[in-house]
Amino acid sequence: MPRSKYESIYKDLKEKIEEGEYPYQELLPSEHQLIQTYDCSRNTVRRALSNLVADGYIQTLPGKGVRNIYQAVEQASYTLGSIESFRESSLRNRRSGSTRVLQFMELTADRKIASRTGFPEGAELYYVQRLHYLDLKPLIINHNYFLKSAVPGLTREIAEGSIYNYLENTLHMTIVNSKRTVTVEKITQIDEKYLELNVDDYNCLAVITSQTYNSDGVMFEYTQSRHRPDYFRFQDNAVRRKSS
Repeated sequence: MPRSKYESIYKDLKEKIEEGEYPYQELLPSEHQLIQTYDCSRNTVRRALSNLVADGYIQTLPGKGVRNIYQAVEQASYTLGSIESFRESSLRNRRSGSTRVLQFMELTADRKIASRTGFPEGAELYYVQRLHYLDLKPLIINHNYFLKSAVPGLTREIAEGSIYNYLENTLHMTIVNSKRTVTVEKITQIDEKYLELNVDDYNCLAVITSQTYNSDGVMFEYTQSRHRPDYFRFQDNAVRRKSS
């Protein structure tokens, strides 16, 4: 089936759910109605709905249809189960996001960097340190390492916009999966300085470490994202798998 077709249906339904067009706990239009609305096949509709189930937006009710289980949160919500850029997350949360590049450099991975990131020793890398603002408030510091051979032509200007937009729309890279670890770590001097944290109120913050791969199986990015604990909520959609 055309990938763009089910993705456009998925995005349209997701937006309508987030905007409240389909109220919480209410049923979405039937499969037949959706087929007529989007002028597509049953399989295309089911693929779009399957993605919404995976994201925790809807729940399938055998014999009844699909029910909206999405609830907006007061804090900006960043998902663990999908790969979103900061700009995409900001738009989804209907907030104004912006990025400031604190450092941009090219370097060669030494033993310490290789051990921390998973890139081989001697690999040529871009290192980008960025501060992300939401509604003009600094909330995330990202320490990004990109494999130079997989991300040619990266610049400070691109990093101030959207790196993923550059990867997908200019380099035509297909980003496939990201292995992530979530920890709680002590605040550093850099965190305190740029995130405007008062150590008398908070001495720890949430840290998400990720290794991200493209369709060639190449790890092209290692990122450590350091988040203010008082503004962010991390959400995922867990699925119960029965033991055999």
